[in-house]
Amino acid sequence: MANEVSFQPDLYQGTASYYDRFRLSYPDSMLTDLSRRTRPSGHGRLLELACGTGQLAFPLRGRFADVWAVDAEFDMTHAIRAKAAATEGAAHVRAVTAKAEELDMDAGSVELIVIGNAFHRLRRDLVAQRALTWLEPGGYLALCWSTSPWAGPLDWQQAFGRLLRRWQEALGATSRIPPGAEEQRQADPDQDVLSRAGFDPADRQQFAVEHRWTINELAGHVRSTSFLPPPVLADRAPEFDLDLMTELSPYVIDGHLTETVSFAYDLAHKAAPAAS
Repeated sequence: MANEVSFQPDLYQGTASYYDRFRLSYPDSMLTDLSRRTRPSGHGRLLELACGTGQLAFPLRGRFADVWAVDAEFDMTHAIRAKAAATEGAAHVRAVTAKAEELDMDAGSVELIVIGNAFHRLRRDLVAQRALTWLEPGGYLALCWSTSPWAGPLDWQQAFGRLLRRWQEALGATSRIPPGAEEQRQADPDQDVLSRAGFDPADRQQFAVEHRWTINELAGHVRSTSFLPPPVLADRAPEFDLDLMTELSPYVIDGHLTETVSFAYDLAHKAAPAAS
């Protein structure tokens, strides 16, 4: 077992409104496929861990009688409560402010656990072990994720990535992502962590979706991140926006920057006891 990398608490403070507005929604094709493979009964519980503003809990809520959206940051769960109150058919979405590692959940009480773009930020071995306990026999854990607009091969994405690194250095924010985080995950992949906890081997499903960004949307997306959130940009936010506009405008076509986003989920299964 590799040593887990520790992320600082409160990295997403001040991001909730940007997170809810500018993070890309998981595509219907992916959520439909996930539901087909996990076969929710309509009477069970869905648990979204490290949920942000509920990017999985809300679109999946209609397939479950009880939905728990759990995040360690109060700003996120506060946003979920407000959204649940304003959304038809979301009265059963419960926001819980807690670390995934410390959540109090009854054993065998959950049909499906989902974690979106966040498992790497948790103490993976501990959360995987606890998740296996929380799931009912035959239940599933889905690690969901998507690629980031600054991480692709296109010229504008490369320019975007360089700009973000430059601003992280200028604002002294490079340490907000712990050194070696990605290397640690590559050395000890999520699938190995889940197998070590007792899950059946995880199965990956991928979905490619074309998305068109405006530069203003990318500026909002940056503010939803843990490495350049509003408290870090602070009074230099207008300067950042101008720099972003200057850097990316040459690549704009018909008002947009287009990329192919890769969405995916790794689905792990808790085996049911063998029939006697």
